[in-house]
Amino acid sequence: MKTVIFGHRGYPAKFTENSLEGFRYALEHGAEGVEFDVQLTKDSVPIVMHDEKVDRTTDGQGWVKDFTLAEIRQLHLANGEPVPELKELFGVLENHDLLINLEFKTSIVHYPGIEKTVFDLAKQYQFVHPIIFSSFDYVTLKNCQELDPTGTYCYLVDQKVMNPRKLIEENHFAGIHPGEYFDDDAIVQRIWTVDDPELAKKYFAHHIAGMFTNNYPAMIKLRDEIQK
Repeated sequence: MKTVIFGHRGYPAKFTENSLEGFRYALEHGAEGVEFDVQLTKDSVPIVMHDEKVDRTTDGQGWVKDFTLAEIRQLHLANGEPVPELKELFGVLENHDLLINLEFKTSIVHYPGIEKTVFDLAKQYQFVHPIIFSSFDYVTLKNCQELDPTGTYCYLVDQKVMNPRKLIEENHFAGIHPGEYFDDDAIVQRIWTVDDPELAKKYFAHHIAGMFTNNYPAMIKLRDEIQK
């Protein structure tokens, strides 16, 4: 089975990260999967943004949690678009044959009820494949499992785990999303964020389940040269 290549925050090698423009391009130009980050506004509306503060990716300043939806929509991404609502992105992605990885950004700011808010919204759309939900926050994934035990949940990690297979099995996770390869080809692992071709070649040799990259077309081309 070939490694699935995910556009990390869309296609940031060419378009503004987490922008509808980038996701639309990826959707129309061969992306196999997309990954994006979700947080809640002050009035509990899910929006798509990686950083907990708006400073780096918009023309504003401050914490996402301190903006109402109306306020955060007044800010602009680098391409001039407003900060996208999750419902807008869902509208772009539904009914398309690609994998979706939604990351809950809850390891620094804990948004009460974010899991149910996102799940309730997702039920209003038709997706070809079940959404893969991931988070660095263990409690968030456990909250997800309580709400829907049948969902697909993967634990994000940025450090070595002594026994990743045990972690996955004991917690009933669908897989693990590490920052580097774990030496166990029997587990489902999708590695982030891989842009180095030489590193990617090593991972492709292990036929890992997935890879997140800022330049998905280049990585798909490289994968197809290795995984015949």
